[in-house]
Amino acid sequence: MPNIKSAKKRVKVAASNHEENIHVKGAMKTAVKKALKEPTEENVKVANKRIDKAVNKGIIKSNNAARKKSNIAKKLNETK
Repeated sequence: MPNIKSAKKRVKVAASNHEENIHVKGAMKTAVKKALKEPTEENVKVANKRIDKAVNKGIIKSNNAARKKSNIAKKLNETK
């Protein structure tokens, strides 16, 4: 447990950021799974939006996002 005032604040801030990151990452994972299971234009659009949001917040890396988007697009094109 930190003793310094600024370190105590960083622990609180890190905890609140962690909660927000869990929410964004979970929403992204759900959207990706839904898009892979049922690849429609709407599901792919939502999944790409959630992936971009996760990248902008620094939750996942850009290459990871590109791979996810590519897999989703590939699945969508297979069904057409």
